[in-house]
Amino acid sequence: MPELERRITEHPDAFRVLTGERPTGALHLGHYFGSLRERVRLQERGVDTFLILADYQVITDRDTADNVAESVREAIADYLAAGLDPDRTTIFAHSAVPALNQLLLPFLSLVTEAELHRNPTVKAEHLASGRALSGLLLTYPVHQAADILFCKANLVPVGKDNLPHVEQTRVIARRFNSRYAPLFPEPEALVTDTPEVPGLDGRKMSKSYGNAIALSMSEDETAAVIRRTRTDNDRRITYDPQGRPGVSGLLSVAALCLDETPEEVAERIADAGSGRLKQLVTDAINAFLAPHRARRRDIVAEPDLLDEVLRRGNARANEIAESTLTEVREAMGMGYANAVRAK
Repeated sequence: MPELERRITEHPDAFRVLTGERPTGALHLGHYFGSLRERVRLQERGVDTFLILADYQVITDRDTADNVAESVREAIADYLAAGLDPDRTTIFAHSAVPALNQLLLPFLSLVTEAELHRNPTVKAEHLASGRALSGLLLTYPVHQAADILFCKANLVPVGKDNLPHVEQTRVIARRFNSRYAPLFPEPEALVTDTPEVPGLDGRKMSKSYGNAIALSMSEDETAAVIRRTRTDNDRRITYDPQGRPGVSGLLSVAALCLDETPEEVAERIADAGSGRLKQLVTDAINAFLAPHRARRRDIVAEPDLLDEVLRRGNARANEIAESTLTEVREAMGMGYANAVRAK
């Protein structure tokens, strides 16, 4: 067992996790296998977990925040259906915690422009956007550092691609502690050993590509999306991600739901063709998601439940953020601001 995993297992109460996502649309199977299961696992092990719905960050690379409110509510429904417990996991919205965002100013003073330009995510998102680099996108790593450090999280589950964000947060914590006072932990990255979930067409699973299975879809909607997936004319079903991306994407998703390898699923279908493949994938996904979808229907049907979960999470996040901001001001010699507010 890796050293970090051993420490989490032996002393889960010594860790606080910050994780989350931008509410840009419905959560899908990629989210389930890539992050939701890991969050539930950490919660069940007794780790204090904070889950941020980073709604302000929706406008990092887009012009509008339309549908964000709906996406937030839909995400909370999927969180609860997946097994996240609001008594053990604090679910909150970025925009609802003003003190969190006030940490940006001192944190921005601790990084250089060159460091921000070197961040791989900033470079990749800028290239993909096709736009001029906005101030919000450039400072995205510092926003994430504030998200992590406001609650003094010391554990951040990430994929390998996001390790630079955790390292930037560690640098900011280290520089603040050295310049002012030792307030912040240097969070550790928990590199999640989760499979990369391809979309039905072999590309990254994404709602914008039309290749994703949303957790909230009905069985008929799932079947319709799978029927539209392009495959090829070869009746022999084989797993070849480069040569047969559509067929291989379908095999990969089915394999995750069936707890098999894509090669095993392909061998089962053999020469039965793409029609049989699509039926097997439909059946596998619908059977796998049936319990989640049943719980989700019950959750959505309960009046005010989603709003209450968010209200409670926002309240706890605000209490902690205000406390951290007070400590930061005092460490920076600005405690007089707190004294004036108290009067």
